[in-house]
Amino acid sequence: MLKIPLKVKLLENFRGDLPKYETAGASGFDIRAQLTSPLVLKPGERAMVPTGMSFEIPLGYELQCRPRSGWAAKKGLSVLNTPGTIDADYRGEVKAILINLGNEAVEIQDQERMAQLILAPVVQAEFSVVSDLSVSDRGAGGFGSTGRI
Repeated sequence: MLKIPLKVKLLENFRGDLPKYETAGASGFDIRAQLTSPLVLKPGERAMVPTGMSFEIPLGYELQCRPRSGWAAKKGLSVLNTPGTIDADYRGEVKAILINLGNEAVEIQDQERMAQLILAPVVQAEFSVVSDLSVSDRGAGGFGSTGRI
C-alpha cells in the first residue's frame, strides 16, 4: 500500500482522536463532526459541518469528501457536492456539506463519524485549441444517446 505524508493542523475546535483508516484495505478515513450541540437535519436540509482540521495536501493530490455508505443507505445522509474537492493549496478548516436526502430527520452528534476523506491524485489538463476534433462512433450524441436512459 502506497502511503503519502499528509500534514494535519488541529484547530481550536478540534477534540477527540485523529482520523484513521478503519481497515487495512480502506480507501478513505472517517472524519468526525466537531459540534457544540447536536445538529438535526430535516429532509432536504443541508449544513456545513466542521471537522476542526486543516491539511497541507501535497501538490498533485486532492482530498475528496464523500458520504459514509451506512448513513447514505440507512438514513439518506449524503455529501451535497459528492465528491467534494479540497484543493492542495487550501489551508482553511475542512467542512463537510451534508444533506439529508431521506424522509426523516437525522441527528448528528458531536464526534460522530459523518463523512470520509480520500487522498487522490490529480491530473491537470493542458489546453490546445483546435478547429476539429477526431471522429468517434458516438459523435455529439448526448444524454441517453447510447441506450435506455
